[in-house]
Amino acid sequence: MTRAPESPSTTVYALLADGTTVRIRPVVPTDHAAVSRMYEHMSPENLRLRFFSAGPLTTRKAADALCLGAGPGDRALVAEADGDVLGLAEYHATPTDPPGGRPTAAEVALAVADEWHHRGVGTLLLEHLVDLARADGLQELTADALSENMRVIRVFTDLGLPVRRHFEGPDVHVQVALTPDEHYLTALDTRGRTADVASLRPLLRPRSVAVVGAGHLPGSVGRAILRNLRASGFAGPVHVVNPHGPALDGLPCHPAVSDLPEAPDLAVLAVPARAVPAVAEECGERGVRALAVVTSGLDEAQAAGLRTACRRHGMRVVGPNCLGLANTEKDVRLDATFAARFPLPGTAGVATQSGGVGIALLDGLSRLGIGVSTFVSLGDKYDVSGNDLLQWWEEDGRTDLAVLHLESFGNPRAFSRTARRVSRRMPVLTVDAGRSEAGRRAAASHTAAAATPTMTRQALFHQAGVIAARTIGELLDTVALLHTQPLPPRGRVVVVTNAGGVGVLAADACSEAGLSVRPLEPALAAEVAAALPEGAAVGNPVDATAAVPEDRLRACVDLLAAHRDVDAVLGVLVPTALATATGDDLVRAFTHAPARAPCTTALVLVDRPARVELLPAARGGAVPAYADAQDAARALSYASAHARRRNRPQSLPPEPSGVDTEGVEADVAEWLAERPEGGWLDPVQCGRLLARYGIPQVAWEWVCDEDTAAAAAGRLAGPDGRVVLKAHWPGLVHKTDEGAVRLDLQGEEQVRAAYRGFVDRFGDRLSGVVVQPQAPHVLELVAGVVQDPVFGPLVLFGQGGTATDVLADHAARLAPLTTYDLDDLITSPRCSALLSGRHGGIPVDLGALERLLLCLSRMACDLPQLAEADLNPVVARPDGGVMALDARVRLEPHQAYDPYLRRLR
Repeated sequence: MTRAPESPSTTVYALLADGTTVRIRPVVPTDHAAVSRMYEHMSPENLRLRFFSAGPLTTRKAADALCLGAGPGDRALVAEADGDVLGLAEYHATPTDPPGGRPTAAEVALAVADEWHHRGVGTLLLEHLVDLARADGLQELTADALSENMRVIRVFTDLGLPVRRHFEGPDVHVQVALTPDEHYLTALDTRGRTADVASLRPLLRPRSVAVVGAGHLPGSVGRAILRNLRASGFAGPVHVVNPHGPALDGLPCHPAVSDLPEAPDLAVLAVPARAVPAVAEECGERGVRALAVVTSGLDEAQAAGLRTACRRHGMRVVGPNCLGLANTEKDVRLDATFAARFPLPGTAGVATQSGGVGIALLDGLSRLGIGVSTFVSLGDKYDVSGNDLLQWWEEDGRTDLAVLHLESFGNPRAFSRTARRVSRRMPVLTVDAGRSEAGRRAAASHTAAAATPTMTRQALFHQAGVIAARTIGELLDTVALLHTQPLPPRGRVVVVTNAGGVGVLAADACSEAGLSVRPLEPALAAEVAAALPEGAAVGNPVDATAAVPEDRLRACVDLLAAHRDVDAVLGVLVPTALATATGDDLVRAFTHAPARAPCTTALVLVDRPARVELLPAARGGAVPAYADAQDAARALSYASAHARRRNRPQSLPPEPSGVDTEGVEADVAEWLAERPEGGWLDPVQCGRLLARYGIPQVAWEWVCDEDTAAAAAGRLAGPDGRVVLKAHWPGLVHKTDEGAVRLDLQGEEQVRAAYRGFVDRFGDRLSGVVVQPQAPHVLELVAGVVQDPVFGPLVLFGQGGTATDVLADHAARLAPLTTYDLDDLITSPRCSALLSGRHGGIPVDLGALERLLLCLSRMACDLPQLAEADLNPVVARPDGGVMALDARVRLEPHQAYDPYLRRLR
């Protein structure tokens, strides 16, 4: 059997259905004794179901074949916990006819130790075996079982892949097609969520807690955590580990974790960095199930020791370098933080990588009266991540707002998939924190140069449906609106004010935030005018005048809130002596909560000191009131964008037709075999790759001498007789900067002269010249792909040509692109208005442009070796169609990585 050496890339940890951590790795010859022991302890009935017979000779041969007698095309995986083998999965490639061909199918077998049945061991092993099989180029796995063995048959049928079963007497033959699709990914999501939530229960709903390192000094971190645990009213036992005293805050001190009277679910570590690995190991040996490590400053060896202990003993860990965690659920009341106050119980789940940001969010949510369901300070995020918390909040039955602050992403694609699902049930918000430029790979092409970390991160948030606010204040403004008001689906806002000037400013703020502030339709305007005092202006904004009494303002607001063309009413009020003299409270006109069709209501009260507050409504609920119209407008804009994304039907990535996948794989493998370090394709190789994906290119020819260049120019010249010559040599990227492009060449003499000029200038560097017709002067675009080392492939689109770097008018989305992603990608750049014929532009074939971007997306997903592709310029012709006038592609050796395969970081 072909065995990969044991390494982090082939050895992973993953969660079973009950939250238990197991290790998945390739079988090696030294596993023979452990595999034999597992077989020896299996019941005769399970041995019969696995091997169709039972007996020591059968199991001995099976262990020999698995560990010692492997051949080419065979794979085997083992699942283990605490050093014991608890499950095995293997496949053996089916011989080809004629012999020597590449296998496309393999026969698979599973075995699980008796005491580990019904915990998802077989399914988890099979998922990882499927991943290996696909990497080996297999298209199908087959298995034979006794028809009475419904347990193993169910493992295959519930996997989520297409399965066919054929019964023959007492046997059943199962065929599993290795074509993962949305159905399979959804099945993975469900299994992963079940396992993840189960593994987090000891962390977020612990039955008992130990504080390790609670000091006697009142100002110590451990002492503060102990104090908060007791003050919050935690429902279970609290233990203290401190070797220097008999008691602390009335609780007995235990010298070590091993001396605790019970194994706590959760241990909070507030010990020096040098002690963390040993204490973590001690916790694991004692049976602790989760850790929160507040200690900071771990060096590389200490970090590795902490990770190893947690994985070996199956402990989930928050931190290190974190504030701690809290759960306000009344039956839990856990405050394992060193924050100043226990957060107000509520419905917002909060996870942050920054303790300071976490404290600010907790204070803001408490001040607004929204409160917190669960708070986790992720710190350096060795294990538990934002993705884990999203899945917890999705299932906890208490959380209706998810608030994140993430400075890094371990698995952005898994996060995107989870966030996209969760955001359809509750708003997911984040503060768009910056990423260091130090982590950015040096860019060579226009596409790579344009793909900034900020653009990549924002593409992730947009596609995942995450509301990405720029500041903590903006986030809290938006939370206040989302928590109390229905969503404004189309963003149509009517501003109502008692002072014309501030109303105009509010209308400006709404328009600048991308909201629609259209005039009222005539019938509605007439009704509103009749409700208001004489002299009121009923455009938009609606100026109700300074003399408007409360009842008439209320009637105006009710009319607007009930109208089908109004999504939101924004009241902008200033205090006046007139209202004070009559006893009117104009705010009540917006907070009396009429029993009408849902309409978003918000206020701007220019005399209030608080940036945002929630004003109680007459019939329950609340109305957000802002001190500044810009804050209110941004909150409405975020809410409207969230409503539009949530209301979109689910969209899957379309599949472009006519892609020559086999030809592409062969070309790339051959090219990298000759250049294992990677590099830029030459024009011929680049053109062949684009053609295999159906990406349209301008007609061109590759020439290597003056006579051939002149002949090619005669064939390719357009109606005006003009052609372009482009010099090439290995490593050339920016042709214009190097003087390697000659435009507007007309006639044989100019073509020959241009070719000779290249030879004179570039000498032996010149490897050939591209000849192509001169394109008409139309809007030039750029399209491309960049492989981000963290986020994966990113498709970029925008204004191209020489303006690419100057104007920086680009948008980006992560591949694969859905139908909505394609639309967003094309309409986001500022130049998109020209594509549809506005502002003097000429309408282009948007369908052809979408097809080009879709082909780029498919190429990016098919080829992990595609480091970057740059199509610049791309021209969209008014007579239909698009074409790339120039293209560059760079390949690097890179192994495919399935971001959705279940594994812990």
